[in-house]
Amino acid sequence: MAKKRRERREADSVSSVTLHEEPKTTFNEAQTLKETQYTGGGSARMSLLILLSVFTCAASVMYLVYRNFPELNDDEMATIKIPKDMDDAKALGTVLSKYKDTYYTQVLVAYFTTYIFLQTFAIPGSIFLSILSGYLYPFPLALFLVCLCSGLGASFCYMLSYLVGRPVVYRYLTERVQKWSQQVDKHRDHLINYIIFLRITPFLPNWFINITSPIINVPLGFFFLGTFFGVAPPSFVAINAGTTLYKLTTAGEAVSWNSLIVLGVLAILSILPVCFQKKLQQKME
Repeated sequence: MAKKRRERREADSVSSVTLHEEPKTTFNEAQTLKETQYTGGGSARMSLLILLSVFTCAASVMYLVYRNFPELNDDEMATIKIPKDMDDAKALGTVLSKYKDTYYTQVLVAYFTTYIFLQTFAIPGSIFLSILSGYLYPFPLALFLVCLCSGLGASFCYMLSYLVGRPVVYRYLTERVQKWSQQVDKHRDHLINYIIFLRITPFLPNWFINITSPIINVPLGFFFLGTFFGVAPPSFVAINAGTTLYKLTTAGEAVSWNSLIVLGVLAILSILPVCFQKKLQQKME
C-alpha cells in the first residue's frame, strides 16, 4: 500500500510539473513565431532595398548609353523610348536605321542593353524590339542578338529573384510554384528540353518562369541554355515579320497560322527526345 501511495504521489508531481511547463512551451513557440514574422518583414524590406538599388544602377547604365547616342533633333528625340505599340516601333525603327550605318556600335549597344534591361526587370516591350531587329539587321545576326539578349536578360532576372525574390514568391505565388515544382521534379533528367518546350509554348508566362526557377532549384546553366534555344522559334517569327515592319499595324499581325503551326511542330520536337528516352528506359527495365 505504501508503495502504491508513493507511486501516486510521484505521478501527481510529474503531472503538475508538466502542467506548469506547458505554458512555457506555448510561449516559446509564440516567441519563435513572432521572431520569424519579424525576420520575414525585415527580409522583405531588405529585398525591396536591394531591388531598388539594382534597378537604379541599371537605369544609370541606360542613361549613360543614351548620353553616348548621336545628337538627335527634337522630333527624333521623341521617338527614342520603349515601344508600346507598332507605331512606336515604326518611328523608332526609322530613327535607328538612319543612324545605324554611321553609328553602328552605338546603335547596337543601345539595342543590346535596352533589350536586356526589359528582360531583367520583366518590363513589357521586348516583342517590339524583336520585330525591330529584323528590320535593322541581317536575319542571322538579328536571331542571335534576340536569343542572346533573351538568355542574358532572363538569367539576370533569375539571379535577381534568387537574391530578393523569395519573399514575394512565397507570399503571392505559393500554390502556383508548388504545382510547377512538381512538374519540374518530373523532368529533372531533361530540364533543358523542358525549358525549351516552355519557352516555345504559352503555357507559362516568361516572367513566371524567370522569377520562380531559382526558387525551385533549376540550375542557372540549364536555365540559360533552355532559354537561349527556346526563344529561337518565336523570335524567328517576330524577326521575319520585322522585314516588313511598315506593313504591320499591330504586333499580333506578326503571327500567322503558318507560324503557329511551325511553333507547334517545334514544341513537339523539343520533347520527342524525352519521350524516346523514357521508352528506351522502360524497355531496358
